[in-house]
Amino acid sequence: MAIIPPLLEIASFARLERWLQVAARRQISSAPSDADAARWVDRQLMRLPRPWAHSCLRRATVLYFLLRSAGRAVSLCIGVRRDDDGALHAHAWLLLDDVLYLESAQGGDHVADFNEIARFPHAASRST
Repeated sequence: MAIIPPLLEIASFARLERWLQVAARRQISSAPSDADAARWVDRQLMRLPRPWAHSCLRRATVLYFLLRSAGRAVSLCIGVRRDDDGALHAHAWLLLDDVLYLESAQGGDHVADFNEIARFPHAASRST
């Protein structure tokens, strides 16, 4: 939680994803439920200043690490869309078995509006 959000500011996501994959191999033996973990991450990120402050990318990345460490085969997706004025927007979310996972009802409603541009782990490494 303390390390991942600042790394998003200085490292490429591909490099960060490799680090997270290695770190997640050291599995957590006792983990809270996924929903409890998501609530905890949300509470912590909402209270913190930049570079830890809440954003969908920070939330999804921290949860990706925690859930992969707990043995869940989640994927982290990043998508983009243009609004009616042409402004570009991005969003990050998690999938479990290709189903939207731990996204708020409000966030879940608009994920379909985004064109997925990246998914981690990559298809070749998705079985890990």
